[in-house]
Amino acid sequence: MANVALARVYQQSFESHPYTTLAFTNGALNALGDAVAQVTQRLVGTTNHRKKWHYDIPRTLRFFAFGFGMGPVIGRWNFFLERHFPLRPVRNSPTDPGKVSIRALARRVGADQLFMAPIGLALFIGSMGVMEGRDAKHIKQRYNDLYKPALIANWQVWPVAQLVNFRFMPLPYRVPFQSTCGVFWTLYLSLLNAKYASLLTLQQ
Repeated sequence: MANVALARVYQQSFESHPYTTLAFTNGALNALGDAVAQVTQRLVGTTNHRKKWHYDIPRTLRFFAFGFGMGPVIGRWNFFLERHFPLRPVRNSPTDPGKVSIRALARRVGADQLFMAPIGLALFIGSMGVMEGRDAKHIKQRYNDLYKPALIANWQVWPVAQLVNFRFMPLPYRVPFQSTCGVFWTLYLSLLNAKYASLLTLQQ
């Protein structure tokens, strides 16, 4: 019952304020992903044991800010895909929605991965560098070191998730579904970003 009530509240919020709803939902799930990453770092011992471990609240806030900003962007992108990459042929009647075209589904996933995935990853690396106070030289170096391996990892994981998302999820729930799957992706990005940030700190 609680899940049904939560879904109803979300649906009503999306219908009245779609982009605000997506911003807060995506931000919260991004923050959750970083929280999981920090706890994982503590449990598996990836933090520096010479220092007493503490939860990095500003780091989680940075992930929330990035997710908050990207939520409406991804929502707008989903509207674009829905309009320009339809999965079903033109309806013959209101009661016959038509079958989903596998070829059309593949085109939509391909467009998402070839355009939005590289852009989103570039925005992530750049915005994290800016929010961490890095200068242009360090941000450029971060792009050189992180962008290619992260993009390859993205293409190994996200096409299947997006195929399920575009095929089965209604439009209002695509960003939350993507963000929920993205908790684990954020875990990867957070660990990758934190490891690189630690290396930069040691070099300085």
